[in-house]
Amino acid sequence: MPLIPEEPQIHEKAQGPRATPASGRTAPTPRPVPGPRPAAPPRPGRPGPVRPAPPAQRASRDTAAATPGPAGPATPAATSAAPQIQLIPATPDGALDAAEEAVDLLLDSGRTPGDVLVITTGEPHPWAAHELSFGDAAYWAQHDAGDDVFYADAAVADRAVSRAVVVVALNGGPEAAAATALTVAHSRAGALLIVCGDPQRINSVLGAGV
Repeated sequence: MPLIPEEPQIHEKAQGPRATPASGRTAPTPRPVPGPRPAAPPRPGRPGPVRPAPPAQRASRDTAAATPGPAGPATPAATSAAPQIQLIPATPDGALDAAEEAVDLLLDSGRTPGDVLVITTGEPHPWAAHELSFGDAAYWAQHDAGDDVFYADAAVADRAVSRAVVVVALNGGPEAAAATALTVAHSRAGALLIVCGDPQRINSVLGAGV
């Protein structure tokens, strides 16, 4: 007696619409539709919300620097002769704080501490004052090591070597100090120049030939 093939069984746990099998073949199960992708993280140097972070420094004697992100290949912006310029409006009293927030954002975005140079025009940054208390040679040894954010006064910033990002804090000082700081910063910045201060003052100096 010939065997009669059994009807294909449909399991109750199968989900989705059931298609009628053709010629004994089971209809394929619909694939799930992927959900929306998460938003990409902000890129270094691009405008975005600044997240306050505890002091990560920057004084290598006191605390460890922020963990750097993976280093990527050189981009045209990093090798261009003219760096991208970003202005952050700030009063002379708030320029140093604005510069600190910019540095924190750069480190959070994946820049290594050795990528960043900060130039001040008024009172020196507390880290610079602390390191200079050990003598000029010890201070510049920190610069030559190149493994941490380096802070320099406008009067001596021309001794600093080029770094990927230079941040200028117009935190007071004479007009000549601002012109010197911006001129040096523009020549030392490999990819990005961030200036924290009065926009009118910045534009007048930048427009003068920086």
